[in-house]
Amino acid sequence: MLLVEDEQPLARYIAAGLRKHGFAVDLALDGQIALDKCSITPYDVVVLDRDLPVVHGDKVCRRLADQGASRVLMLTASDTVEDRVGGLMLGADDYLGKPFAFSELVARVHALARRTAPARPPVLHCADVTLDPARRTAERDGRLLPLTPKEFGVLEQVMAAAGAVVSAETLLDKVWDEHADPFTNAVRITVGTLRRKLGDPPIIATVTGAGYRIAE
Repeated sequence: MLLVEDEQPLARYIAAGLRKHGFAVDLALDGQIALDKCSITPYDVVVLDRDLPVVHGDKVCRRLADQGASRVLMLTASDTVEDRVGGLMLGADDYLGKPFAFSELVARVHALARRTAPARPPVLHCADVTLDPARRTAERDGRLLPLTPKEFGVLEQVMAAAGAVVSAETLLDKVWDEHADPFTNAVRITVGTLRRKLGDPPIIATVTGAGYRIAE
């Protein structure tokens, strides 16, 4: 996801909180940087401040809505009824005023992420494994799995693919962030530790040269 917020202390606080909940967060401090990043990366969700420098948040929202590639959540101090209606009419998918409860922001981002195509169910199931992204819990046969945020993110992406192959590049893009080294072996290492925690029988299969999928 992309967080667009020009107040740097607030931006760092929100980004850190979202990462603790397992989101891969890129950051833009003005509207032009946001548009540049969105032209390169197809973000699932963009959390967008409205009063931005360089390019106003309203123009950013309109551009993103026209492209239709990302869900937009406006997060702004402009929170009158007229402001909310105006933001939604610009093409925002959701609107949350400042100050806000962090738990509500997380829930709204999860809800928007589920609306990306193809839509995913709120709780994922595969054989005896259950993963709840909103509650950040994963269980196997009723046993709670002590996963790190990256392990949880990898399992979520592979389970959400419902048998389709997920490449290491996609996992790096979805679970890590823009600062991740594209030549890192972090994905392979994380999949290895995740498999050990999941136990037998294995549910993540390696497709040589392609990536990973749920084992049949």
